[in-house]
Amino acid sequence: MSTTASPPSVADVVTELDRRYPPAWAEEWDRVGLVLGEPTDPVRRVYGTVDVVPETVAEALAAGADLIVAHHPLLLRGVSSVAPTTWKGRIVHDLIRAGVALYVAHTNADTAAPGVSDALAARFGLTGLRPLAPSAPGSPAAGGGRGIGRIGELPAPMTLAELTRHAAAALPATVWGVRAGGDPGRIVRTLAVSGGSGEGFLATATAAGVDAFLSSDLRHHPSGEHLAAGGPALLEAAHWATERPWLDDVAAHLRADFGVETVVSDLDTDPWTVHAAAPAMDDKEPRP
Repeated sequence: MSTTASPPSVADVVTELDRRYPPAWAEEWDRVGLVLGEPTDPVRRVYGTVDVVPETVAEALAAGADLIVAHHPLLLRGVSSVAPTTWKGRIVHDLIRAGVALYVAHTNADTAAPGVSDALAARFGLTGLRPLAPSAPGSPAAGGGRGIGRIGELPAPMTLAELTRHAAAALPATVWGVRAGGDPGRIVRTLAVSGGSGEGFLATATAAGVDAFLSSDLRHHPSGEHLAAGGPALLEAAHWATERPWLDDVAAHLRADFGVETVVSDLDTDPWTVHAAAPAMDDKEPRP
């Protein structure tokens, strides 16, 4: 923690975040780091969010935040205008006018250890963690247990049906909830988790020999083919819910390092806002 009475600057906090989540660890297509904000401005309160959308920006401004730390980039693709007639342009204008800085840690935070998937694994009490997809040898993030996703042991074996109910209770609540694919009675001892979109790691989870894999954004055909080929059981949660736990780790780190106040958003930014189970499913046993 800082021993001085003066608050850290935006540059101070950005330097520490860049140390913890080096931009060089991000995928080539990603856009991370300081997006806007005066480096010399003081930071007394940090607001953490998964998504930079009008609702979370309004929440950050109402909370009196000086800096927003976000997981998903606001400006991922190239733009030729930030006119306030667009919702993204309006956000840029509102943040600059309010003197609020914006910082993004995305795939560099996914790869970090500890990072996004470590926080997700902690929700399940997983032990003996190792990367699902270790960073490639020779890459900037190689070594140190870094890579995408985590594999670990559950505190006690569960059936897939039990684990699905446990996941719904352990993860931040969304209308989406948690759904699973596979034999409901399958015993799960080893679980792989990957915050965010994990479909690209289905084969990796199979090769790792885990009993189940939890992630988000899993499509019909790849998931069905994975299960038909005898791959691990699948659990799918809302994208937001798998990444929200990481914000608590970031907030705790900044409080400890700088003594700043932190606000972590629980505003559910998952785009799916209505869910209804088919009436015939109410009394139906899960399909094996």
